[in-house]
Amino acid sequence: MSVRMATSVGAVPLANPVMAASGTFGYGLDLIDFCPPERLGAVVSKGLSPRPRPGNPMPRIVETAAGMINAIGLQNIGVEAFCRDALPLLRARGAVVVVNVFGARMEEYLEVVARCEREAGVAAYELNVSCPNVSAGGMEFGHDPALLETLTRRCRDATRRPLWVKLSPNAPDLVATARAAVAGGADALTLINTVRAMAIDAAARRPVLANGCGGLSGPAVKPIALRMVWEVHRALPEVPLVGIGGVETGRDAAEFLLAGASAVQVGTATFRDPAAPLRIVAELERFCETQGVADVRDLIGGLQWR
Repeated sequence: MSVRMATSVGAVPLANPVMAASGTFGYGLDLIDFCPPERLGAVVSKGLSPRPRPGNPMPRIVETAAGMINAIGLQNIGVEAFCRDALPLLRARGAVVVVNVFGARMEEYLEVVARCEREAGVAAYELNVSCPNVSAGGMEFGHDPALLETLTRRCRDATRRPLWVKLSPNAPDLVATARAAVAGGADALTLINTVRAMAIDAAARRPVLANGCGGLSGPAVKPIALRMVWEVHRALPEVPLVGIGGVETGRDAAEFLLAGASAVQVGTATFRDPAAPLRIVAELERFCETQGVADVRDLIGGLQWR
């Protein structure tokens, strides 16, 4: 049978529900020989700041039994270089581009959005709110619902393009955080970002990462991510969600759709298999065929419980 794979996240149409996650696919062109960006639902850029950022000192990545911990520190080339060098090439290939935005202050988020507003070819913005706000004593934007609502509203006022907010699983109340983002004008929510974690070198009696702690991703976080997507979908069924966290197979993607996500992002799996996002598209299509699902959208929110 033929399966319709096209879907959308709010007003953003996607050829299929599989995207490359921020921070794992470079600027959309790094893995072009393995995974042409135009064949995915979308590609999400590395997090962009107003100016280039070197990131944290080495070592900043460590493998775990079921994933990895990273403390890259949001290293990036800066929004100007992205708009000059990467975005035109992505646009020429017909890729759907979502720009991931972060900052240490609200004004830095606005700077990135303002620069991208001058360019064609940006389908949406994804706000990374797992960043310490230096103006508020280092508290992450995503941990304070009032602060998050203000940040989202200011970005909403700066653009008419779709605005997604990427939620942190480390927030005290994820549903409250989700509500705040929507109240501020978010069109969709991405969840989850990495889970705060640590690895220790017992012989050296020191943390493995130079930064001490980092963000856990990969299969280890998938059950957490599924539960959080399901909880937010139950609380806000009208809000489009993008699921992320341990998606390695088409069946994983199907599970996130059933929990309420309209699409998924593939991250850590790409480090081991650069073609993973495309493979997952094919596996998801085969899953639908075997299940008699003619339209992938029919999976969304289809979890049967009680």
